[in-house]
Amino acid sequence: MQEYFEIGQIVNTFGIKGMVKVIPYTDDITRFDNLKKTYIDINHKKKQYEIQEVKYHKNMVLIKFTDINTVEEAEKLRNGILKIERKDAIPLEEGRYYIADLLQSRVYTETGKLLGILEDIYNTGSNDIYVVKNEIGKQILLPAIEDVIKQICLEENKIIVKLPKGLQDV
Repeated sequence: MQEYFEIGQIVNTFGIKGMVKVIPYTDDITRFDNLKKTYIDINHKKKQYEIQEVKYHKNMVLIKFTDINTVEEAEKLRNGILKIERKDAIPLEEGRYYIADLLQSRVYTETGKLLGILEDIYNTGSNDIYVVKNEIGKQILLPAIEDVIKQICLEENKIIVKLPKGLQDV
């Protein structure tokens, strides 16, 4: 299982006092209110930063880090990925999973046929879409709804699905 979760990406600076603008990767952006620290990954190098202040502006998160006090210092963090340790993640309700834990799972039909590997998950608003890629690179898009996703077993890195009509020939 992944040790760190990505929770956002720094896309710009904000103001002149070292604040950064972050695109959140989480369903509940107010989760930033409870963070005391985060790691910023730039070019695969993680460094821990203490969070001094959090604000919200147009579905973006504005963060002021301790010791980042100028726009020039903040600019060096641009494109950095914000990460938290798994232990700092918000606990999920039963039947809900972290995307990071689902990715790279093997996806099987109810009859045991391997469809491929879960490569990505997209949110469409009404439900998630699972992107499954088979061994020859063909993608299968599956809606993450109860009628399709029948079982998720994180321990076995396995997802069992019932193919919707129109995909049963895959």
